[in-house]
Amino acid sequence: MKISTDIDSKYKELELKVCNGDMTGKVRSVVNELHEIFDRNLTGTDEKGNKRMLRRSEIFSAYSEGQKVMILTVDERFVVPQKLYELENELQEADFVRISKSEIVNIRKIKSLDLSITGTIRLVLKNGYETYVSRRNVAKIKERLTKVREENS
Repeated sequence: MKISTDIDSKYKELELKVCNGDMTGKVRSVVNELHEIFDRNLTGTDEKGNKRMLRRSEIFSAYSEGQKVMILTVDERFVVPQKLYELENELQEADFVRISKSEIVNIRKIKSLDLSITGTIRLVLKNGYETYVSRRNVAKIKERLTKVREENS
């Protein structure tokens, strides 16, 4: 790996560039780590009203519930001020994919997909949370899962 520094007054803000011939698992890992370090963390409010910083890597799912957007971690739920589409834009590069009109999930937190129910796909996350994938998003999920599998090979 080659690391270089270019200090010049033409740069008005910190700029990081990751260059490689292919999008490999190592490249994605480096990019995700950079996002963890430099992107703003999400602030969520738990059921007791306590605010907490949420790292992207601990998020399993984000979904709409009534007029609120909820973040699901391994064992807690948080309300966040962002709209779901704003979260999707923020989290897109960090392994999140939309599974329905009202939910996005962390692709790396998927435990299994159950295709046995006719016409629907049940998705189970590693924390035991179950949800359903809308048919229009199946191709997108298959594509992302294939990429993750290739990166880990």
